[in-house]
Amino acid sequence: MIDTEVLIIGGGAAGLTAAIELSQNYKVSVISKETIVDSSTWYAQGGIAAVMGEKDTVEEHVADTLEVGDGICNEDAVAHCVKNSKSAIDWLIEMGVNFTMTQDGEKLHLTQEGGHSNRRVAHSKDTTGKEVSNSLIARARKIKNIKIYENHLAVDLITSNSSSLGAYVFDKKKEEVITFKSNATILASGGASKVYLYTSNPDGTSGDGMALAWRAGCELSNMEFNQFHPTCLYHPEAKSFLISEALRGEGAYLLNHENERFMKKYHKKNELAPRDVVARSIDEEMKKTGKDFMFLDISHKPKKMVLKSFPAIHKKCLSYGFDITKDKIPIVPAAHYTCGGVKTGLSGETNIKNLYAIGETACTGLHGANRMASNSLLECVVFAKSAALHIEKNFNVNKKKLKDWDSSKVIRSGENVLISHNWDETRRLMWDYVGVVRSNDRLLKAKEKIKIIQNEVESFYKNFELNSDFIELRNLVLVARLIIESAILRKESRGLHYNIDFPNKIRRGSSSVISKKELKVA
Repeated sequence: MIDTEVLIIGGGAAGLTAAIELSQNYKVSVISKETIVDSSTWYAQGGIAAVMGEKDTVEEHVADTLEVGDGICNEDAVAHCVKNSKSAIDWLIEMGVNFTMTQDGEKLHLTQEGGHSNRRVAHSKDTTGKEVSNSLIARARKIKNIKIYENHLAVDLITSNSSSLGAYVFDKKKEEVITFKSNATILASGGASKVYLYTSNPDGTSGDGMALAWRAGCELSNMEFNQFHPTCLYHPEAKSFLISEALRGEGAYLLNHENERFMKKYHKKNELAPRDVVARSIDEEMKKTGKDFMFLDISHKPKKMVLKSFPAIHKKCLSYGFDITKDKIPIVPAAHYTCGGVKTGLSGETNIKNLYAIGETACTGLHGANRMASNSLLECVVFAKSAALHIEKNFNVNKKKLKDWDSSKVIRSGENVLISHNWDETRRLMWDYVGVVRSNDRLLKAKEKIKIIQNEVESFYKNFELNSDFIELRNLVLVARLIIESAILRKESRGLHYNIDFPNKIRRGSSSVISKKELKVA
């Protein structure tokens, strides 16, 4: 057993921010299912939204976020996040993050993305996430009170009387389960976009934190709102490569196969419309024309500007035969961000004592029915710092004696075909039945199909030894089920959830909340 004061499950921006803040007073253990760099943070391109421009205001950033969130944002969460946006950027600079500066080198260069009324997105060229991730990792590795466990995957949380006591964690190299005892546990394991066949996310985004929280008895909120990024590179050899929204912020056009700017038909802001609108518009153009992709074009902009602003995207596209300074980029929508998650307060606190959730794993209500671009990395820093402060004010020593993991009644599986088959079937099912545009019939069919898969998975769990692929599959299938159940419960179209059988919006919308008391889901 490993005894730690604070256990953090996930090593992206949220988890590392919390670890660095808490390490001033406590011993912190951070577990990462792969290497510490393999998080959604590392892959983020665009930037971090914050009120820093001379003409920008907190009120305008709040108003933009509320508008994009389509009427169901938690206004307190939005205000808290935006008011702390500048201090979050200042803290990241203190941590060593090198943001792109203006030509004179005196101010941060700010760009504009969909939904924003001002230039307020700080960035590090087009690899902001990589810069943030590397800087926070470097800082964390220098701190004695932080111990990082790579290639470790949480199996289940340990709770008693609605209080968190730690977690059972699978060591992927030793292939054994370790007991982590903690006084406070933070879920910061990212989103669940890997539940879909096509996604911009790394392989690890299987909804682990949400599944762990659900099994422990936490409430989940807004799971039906899955954001599809409008522009992922369409190429048979390109795996999950995102074409940043910042290109559209700098004037890139969306074109159909007739070279027409089709966004003019769908929204007054054209290419800078909110992501849900852009994704649905591309999806509709593809369906109407029978084409597998549309185009993004920035070739009309000065070559020098394009190369300076988007060097990584230019290099990646060039490797697939597209020179973005000359050529149109074939693009397609792909699952990108989970707006719902573990229901929390403004300090990441859940309905389980001493258990917190932050970042994409959590649902504070900041994003409502649709996340505005570049609010996600901001959310990671702001709410991680709030959670750290809450833990410090409410710290209690866990004196409970924990039981070790019992694997005496299971056997080693002779074959893993169930894992690979159900992994593929779940992701294709979600893509075909619970995608950008939904219907009652498809959702009900998806529910019946996922129940069969989940029963198979739970039977496997009870009878065979664990491996990392199966742990992820168990979480993935559960989260898929919860997304489907949540989508069925929402009898309207709002934000990222569009149901052709309920095309209108309920006048007074509200966030959805699901719990094990209401839904009989394992």
